Amino acid sequence: MNKNLLKEYFDCLALNRDKWIRRNNYYHKSLKDLCRFVVPAKSSVLEVGCGTGDLLNSIEPSYGLGIDFSGRMIEIASKKYPNLNWRVADAEKLELGESFDYIIFSDLLGYLNDIERAFWSLRSVSNNKTRVVITYYNYFWEPVLRLAEFLHLKAKQPIQNWLSPNDVENMLGLAGFEIIKQGNKVLLPVYIPLVSIFVNKILANLPLLSRLGLIQYVVARPIPEDRKNYSVSIIIPARNEKGNIENAIKRMPSFGTTQEIIFIEGHSTDDTFDEIKRVADHYTGKYNIKWARQKGKGKGDAVRLGFEMATGDILMILDADLTMPPEDLPKFYNAIASGRGEFINGSRLVYPLENESMRFLNILGNKFFSLMFSWILGQRIKDTLCGTKVLFKKDYELIAANRKYFGDFDPFGDFDLLFGAAKLNLKIVEMPIRYQARTYGDTNIQRWRHGWLLLKMTLFAARKFKFR
Repeated sequence: MNKNLLKEYFDCLALNRDKWIRRNNYYHKSLKDLCRFVVPAKSSVLEVGCGTGDLLNSIEPSYGLGIDFSGRMIEIASKKYPNLNWRVADAEKLELGESFDYIIFSDLLGYLNDIERAFWSLRSVSNNKTRVVITYYNYFWEPVLRLAEFLHLKAKQPIQNWLSPNDVENMLGLAGFEIIKQGNKVLLPVYIPLVSIFVNKILANLPLLSRLGLIQYVVARPIPEDRKNYSVSIIIPARNEKGNIENAIKRMPSFGTTQEIIFIEGHSTDDTFDEIKRVADHYTGKYNIKWARQKGKGKGDAVRLGFEMATGDILMILDADLTMPPEDLPKFYNAIASGRGEFINGSRLVYPLENESMRFLNILGNKFFSLMFSWILGQRIKDTLCGTKVLFKKDYELIAANRKYFGDFDPFGDFDLLFGAAKLNLKIVEMPIRYQARTYGDTNIQRWRHGWLLLKMTLFAARKFKFR
């Protein structure tokens, strides 16, 4: 369909669009719920193909701009939602002179004459932190949708582009974007009491069945094109690790523009705290070493205290047992500084393990949780329990600000960060490491007690991400 015919179509649709939205309210509510989950409130949001503005308004952006083909659509949107901004423009050629936190293409790709060109145009309104959210219908549903049009159950639409997930991923890649996560939602697009909830919140999220969902969605980001250098804060939680404190300093490589090392002591029964103070004094002038004793309990509490004290651009966690070699930290730095990832998670399950570095049942547990969390979070997570995690301080601050969505549930700290990163659509990249055996002390992990806690957190995450 050429642009003039497309404009005529949307002009005709404009006056009756609200009627069709009310008639298919359950579908449109499901779409809004998905977008509200993906796009944090108070973000700056551009919606291309905004219709009469109901979706953009439901997100509650701090600044919202709606672009549409049709002056009639914009006229209606301006009257309904005067606090938002509206503009008639060419969706395939955006020249707005500003960038946005989120850009939404909802049920739009099927109408575009040149999808790749439209994706290229997004570069002009994007920055490195921009996320592009795309929804489009699953072509498997085409016969059902055509029947619904014939029965006047939905508005008639022109023949649309036939897009598979691979097509969308390919065209995004050609335009310089990469997919962070993707999936399907809604197996039953009409409301039937109890039945719709069971089908769409449970069945529609199960493997295989999820591929049949009517709504296909993608979250993508611009592929970074340049590398910057950053300051670094390395947080080392330490409980009963006296014999490892000085080695953590002596083995620490130099990287980043500046570097600070923060020990957080966790009520040890050996002399770990005194050893931290001794090492900090001994290496004054050579290393920037800070320390504190946590008031609460658990590694998660220690990490949060260390992050609060940190002044670096990049935050790193290094376990004081040194089973993750400090010498490998520059690899994590390079991955995040180059933009290849925004949350770098260590993975101990690629290279062969040193003798006694991980017990067999622990390996099985890690593999189980790897499969579960990859499915739940929508990004590949091979090792959920590696202590080394790296992220930007500004992203951690956003995770902390949005922590109320999950609550205070994680004594380890690993899942608080992983869940928060996934919720904010950060690009999670795994860094393979050679996991080594301890040379001092005993593990603080209690296999069965902590394994039970992890299982509960898996169910918790499934409810918050999949079955919400």
